[in-house]
Amino acid sequence: MSITDAVMSIEDERRIRTTRYIVMMSIRIVLVILCGVLVMLDAPFLVVWLPLCAIGMAVLPWLAVLLANDRLAKEKPGRFDRHRRRARTLEAPERRMIDSE
Repeated sequence: MSITDAVMSIEDERRIRTTRYIVMMSIRIVLVILCGVLVMLDAPFLVVWLPLCAIGMAVLPWLAVLLANDRLAKEKPGRFDRHRRRARTLEAPERRMIDSE
């Protein structure tokens, strides 16, 4: 939970988005290598594995570009922010109050 309502700096946001993109592209590289290994080993259920890997390799770049170009979502309010109550305005007393001064 953030103490302030200040937005994240542009450099920090870009670093997070770049890291997210690199991780997703790394997963795609793993899928390409996995496809090659499965074909070389003539794995059982190859007809199932190859389309799954191909779909993953096609969807991941699209998703990675969308997420890399999208702004990061603002943090959700903390648990104390949800239950914050507004202060009631007090009515003026009917009788005069005595001050100490």
